[in-house]
Amino acid sequence: MKNAIVFLTSLMFSMSFGQSLKREHIHQLADEYFVEGMFTLKEFLQLPNIGSNPDNIDLNLSWCENAFKALDFKTKLLTSDEVKHLFAEKVYHKKAPTVLFYLQMDGQPVDALKWEQKNPFDPVLKECVGDECSSIPWEKLTEDFNPDWKVFARSASDSKGPAIAFLQALRILNNKKRNPKFNIKVIMDFQEELGSPTLAALVRNNRSKLSSDAMLIMDGTRPPTNLPTLTFGARGIATIGLTVYGANKALHSGQYGNYVPNPVFSLSRLLGAMKDEEGRVLIPGYYDGIELTDNQKTLINAVPENREELLTTLGIAENETIGATYQEALQYPSLNVRGLQAAWVADEVRTIIPSKALAEIDMRLVPETPAERQIQLVTNFIKSKGFYVLEGEPSAAERRKYPKLIKIESRIGSLPFRTPLDSKLGNWLGSAMEHVFGEGNFIRMQSTGGSQPIAPFIKELNIPAISVRIPNPDNNIHAPNENLRLGNFHEGLKMCLGILTQKYD
Repeated sequence: MKNAIVFLTSLMFSMSFGQSLKREHIHQLADEYFVEGMFTLKEFLQLPNIGSNPDNIDLNLSWCENAFKALDFKTKLLTSDEVKHLFAEKVYHKKAPTVLFYLQMDGQPVDALKWEQKNPFDPVLKECVGDECSSIPWEKLTEDFNPDWKVFARSASDSKGPAIAFLQALRILNNKKRNPKFNIKVIMDFQEELGSPTLAALVRNNRSKLSSDAMLIMDGTRPPTNLPTLTFGARGIATIGLTVYGANKALHSGQYGNYVPNPVFSLSRLLGAMKDEEGRVLIPGYYDGIELTDNQKTLINAVPENREELLTTLGIAENETIGATYQEALQYPSLNVRGLQAAWVADEVRTIIPSKALAEIDMRLVPETPAERQIQLVTNFIKSKGFYVLEGEPSAAERRKYPKLIKIESRIGSLPFRTPLDSKLGNWLGSAMEHVFGEGNFIRMQSTGGSQPIAPFIKELNIPAISVRIPNPDNNIHAPNENLRLGNFHEGLKMCLGILTQKYD
């Protein structure tokens, strides 16, 4: 009798953790549960999710808590500096490894007047031909759907769509009484678009609870080829605000032109000195520490890329030459002027010499170029151009003494991270993608150009992390008319099913 029990237990474990689902079965399940998943996404998208609004956080947190509890996950509210996060966990087998999933649940603010629908939080199904889109009643959504239809709503791609693809895959396995091949932990972030300001402390204070063998990030857009994508890193971000001062007030350009310096020219010369015409940053030491070997370049450039098509898509004649390809360019830190301001323009233009000129800079960083170092390099460069760096607003004495006055304000956001393309985690995910889509039908990217708040997990938990990319490249994230292509959500279900049923060892 005892031997029979042992045999049955072993057989049940084998059924749950042994063989993967066949490719055909995964595709069949994605077809069968696609419509249900889309209507779940529609329901979730109807919840406003601006991270600066505590009521929005509570609304979305409650929805997520109920969704995971329905799948027998244990949930717990975690707070960091009074900001709420949701943790969910399910142990499928004590001896199995644990994978931690990161889900972003908040979205960028919206300007409803710029959306081509009444309410950005009321999802609209559309068929698009070029830039022209027409609405489709949700009742027309069936298993026999058009993969090029899109759902338009804030957070459809960034990142409720990927989150629901993951959740729906868990529901499918639960309904079919099939267990994932590993234990699962989930951390839900409701302030990612604010830079996840309290997440690092949350991870640091909850190491044991979050402890896992690996981390998957359900966030991020695919490259132009729109193939299922795994991304093995993200650049960090730091921002710098520059204010160059002129006279102590705006002055009439007729009376004081040729006499009072215009700070716009001073700022323009400074910014122009930071980069050459090929786009290479001229600040000494800016690229120090970055060396791409031939082997690394081979792996990085395995991503399908057509330069001419990319230039046409972007509407430019030439690209900057930091790296030989787009993929290589993402391995270097960038320096971008994201905004300029001085006086008035357009209908409000007036003939004055402005009293100050402002520039907002963002720097996308890689592991070899830490934020503190890059900020200091920029500061040193500005000083080398003869500017006096102020601590605050200039005093009358400083205005009289120094001809070139500047205020520098900096902020460090998400830190960069990178997981090797040939890592254990990368090989496991690659096997799952190949099992589902076949060889050559998915992409491994070394890094995305954007930023993700993942470095604290890697540092505190000592685990590798990779991003599973579902949304279409033309999804308008952060902008009006954000959307998710239905074919991408369908593939997302397959990606998640393939991963969840692939043994991680």
